[in-house]
Amino acid sequence: MTAGLAGFAGCLGTSDDEGRLDLTVQNEGDAPVEARVVVTGADGSTYADETDTVDPGVARAFEVTVATTGRHEVVASGEEWEGALAWDAERCALYDGTVRVAGDRVAVAGECAEPR
Repeated sequence: MTAGLAGFAGCLGTSDDEGRLDLTVQNEGDAPVEARVVVTGADGSTYADETDTVDPGVARAFEVTVATTGRHEVVASGEEWEGALAWDAERCALYDGTVRVAGDRVAVAGECAEPR
């Protein structure tokens, strides 16, 4: 596990010189899923690239610090599924996202929880 990624969504505030993503991957299926989470910036920066097993009926929180400028994207994927979200860090200091996985079906939702 990479330091800075572990934690619970919503526990920490953001400073003016950073942005943050709080992502939850929920496994609503009946078998464990391998979830790979990759967070990138428009400039090609990779802020996170982590894989973890999420057991059935469990949610895993990922907390990632990003730059304060530009568009950022998070892609959560597994063997037969993928969900993606994007936000503008210049307008949003804290972005909350959720990826729900139920077999090969995926639902994504996101919102700016702390506008700049």
